Amino acid sequence: LTDREAEHIPGCNMAFRKAALEAIGGFDTQFRIAGDDVDVCWRLQQRGWTLGFSPAAMVWHHRRNSVKAYWKQQLNYGKAEAFLERKWPEKYNAAGHATWAGRLYFKGFEQFLSWYRGRVYQGTWGTALFQSIYQPASGILSALPMMPEWYVVVAALGALSLLGIQWSPLLLAVPLFLAALLAPALHAAASAIRVNFLDAPATRYGKLKMRALTAGLHMLQPLARLLGRTRLGLTPWRRCMVPGMTLPIPWPRTLSVWSEEWRDPISWMQSLEEGLKGLRTRVLRGGDFDRWDLELRGGLLGATRLLMAVEEHGGGKQLVRFRAWPRFAPLGLVLTLVFAGLAAAAAVDQAWITCVLLDTLAVLLLLTMSRECAVTMGAVLRVIGPVRMDKK
Repeated sequence: LTDREAEHIPGCNMAFRKAALEAIGGFDTQFRIAGDDVDVCWRLQQRGWTLGFSPAAMVWHHRRNSVKAYWKQQLNYGKAEAFLERKWPEKYNAAGHATWAGRLYFKGFEQFLSWYRGRVYQGTWGTALFQSIYQPASGILSALPMMPEWYVVVAALGALSLLGIQWSPLLLAVPLFLAALLAPALHAAASAIRVNFLDAPATRYGKLKMRALTAGLHMLQPLARLLGRTRLGLTPWRRCMVPGMTLPIPWPRTLSVWSEEWRDPISWMQSLEEGLKGLRTRVLRGGDFDRWDLELRGGLLGATRLLMAVEEHGGGKQLVRFRAWPRFAPLGLVLTLVFAGLAAAAAVDQAWITCVLLDTLAVLLLLTMSRECAVTMGAVLRVIGPVRMDKK
């Protein structure tokens, strides 16, 4: 995060005060393969404590001695991410990835691009006392090909390209499929070229084999993590599950609570937030410019937003109003319209197999968005309902 504060400390080189570890109960025994270091860091930060950053610290990671062992390691890392998401759902976004604010030192494909080169702060005419290098943060587009779910995108584009055999306009997806397939390959090749081998073979052929193996491992890593995450349910299409709940129709609702006892508005929101988190749901707080207070995510494509207003009626009495409304993800709406439009065009050309498949995808997307919004709306009603009964 800064020159003095870290966001995360890797387990292979970490040191904590004994009193701090005892205060949080030590390491969580459910993390037996990986993720224990992340969990400890998050629990320490949850207490309001900070992690110190040591610029001179070295991270020596145990290198696997075979491709099979490397595959198993990355597979277990994917499983560990799923375990972390179950314990810390608020740390993960709708796609199933934790959001980090810190930075990593590395030499990868991002630095291979010219616009990601660092800048030296030297002051006017070189008058800065302490010159340092500033490396711009990589954007989301450069990170996409390295995500495990990128292979799902490649598979989807490949499937659309195959449908082009039956309906030729879909052959336009072939260049997109090739570009999506080429992106991680370029990243792997760039990383393999830039790596320095300490015990490199003497022959050029031997060095080429090592770089080819390194590039192959770069391609293999996201796939292994994807499989590990998927086996334990950590996928972009995972849903918010609240057992024993009847799904309401996802339309906007206004609810009110009459209270004979005065409470601070922040206290009302904190109670509602804690109640929603108690259902093991992903709850986000609205930012400084958002027109909503809480957002309850049902998955990648649907959510429910909540806005609260408190009316003061004197004598410590309050009327608390809640406005809840469903929010369909723009991505889901766009994909639904695109698939429905392509299905209609395929029907005009009498490409019935393609028409049925694309129509099915559009309907499934629409049903998924509706269900995710209904689940989150039901969770809001479940939490606010008892409050209304108690406070009337």
